[in-house]
Amino acid sequence: MLMHTATLYLTTVLIWGSTFFAIRLQLGEVAPEVSVAYRFAIAALILLVWCAVKKLPMRFSLSQHLWMFAQGLTLFGFNYMLVYWASADLTSGLIAVVFSTIVLMNIVNGMLFFGKRSDRSVLFGALIGLVGISLVFKPELAKLNSDSHALTGLLLSLLGTFIASLGNMLSARNQQAKLPVVQTSAYGMAYGAVALAAIAVYQGATFSYEATWQYTGSLLYLALFGTVIAFGSFLTMLGRIGADKAAYCMVLFPLVALGLSTLFEGYRWSSEALMGMALVVLGNVLIVATPKQLARLRQWLQLQVNKPAKSA
Repeated sequence: MLMHTATLYLTTVLIWGSTFFAIRLQLGEVAPEVSVAYRFAIAALILLVWCAVKKLPMRFSLSQHLWMFAQGLTLFGFNYMLVYWASADLTSGLIAVVFSTIVLMNIVNGMLFFGKRSDRSVLFGALIGLVGISLVFKPELAKLNSDSHALTGLLLSLLGTFIASLGNMLSARNQQAKLPVVQTSAYGMAYGAVALAAIAVYQGATFSYEATWQYTGSLLYLALFGTVIAFGSFLTMLGRIGADKAAYCMVLFPLVALGLSTLFEGYRWSSEALMGMALVVLGNVLIVATPKQLARLRQWLQLQVNKPAKSA
């Protein structure tokens, strides 16, 4: 039975919200581009074995492989290399905030590449969510003015996010061309891993391995959950509901990152953060709800506003 779209959405939010913290655990002895290559090589191997067990068709034309290659570089390669680099200068929560701008990037790119116009509720919900996220992380955003390293990390994160948005467009195109998600992801991850390994060789990086529980555990988590399961859920959802709505989980998962920052990085809640969280939830409702559900919500709000106050 196909997984329900809401389950795919929740799975993506929870897993990807935790991956930014896991990425920080990867920083250390191993070069970032090598760590990303390890991650997607393992993920590709898992998916290729799955395809073999399920006897899925794996023969595609050269043209189809080129499209898979393009998707691999943008979704499973360059974007994550830049995010790993940015993680050396920014906290995991702030990188998650920057990555949430992919919602607007997907809307704009969807218009440019597919001529698709989003509903006003989607645009409005995305803007509300981004405002909410900005309020949640306002103190960290304020530090960018006086920290050149943080500014470098911000630019790297924005570039990585834009590349990921292009990857979303390529995935949408590939699904429209009837390329299967699992096989496309398997080949794409393999292509991404090879490309990153080539970059590492060119830069003279050493293919070392940090034999610690922290590095090994985070690598396996990122490969299996953060890559195979989360990307499978997200790309399937993208094919069902479109890149603009699917990308809204990118606005929600910073809240998961925030929760982990509260537990492990000493983040302190403020009134602005609580207000921002409420706006994110409201934006989420606006962007994923159907027109009928939005109409019911408006009716309920009108009833609450017009309800007579109880006498003391």
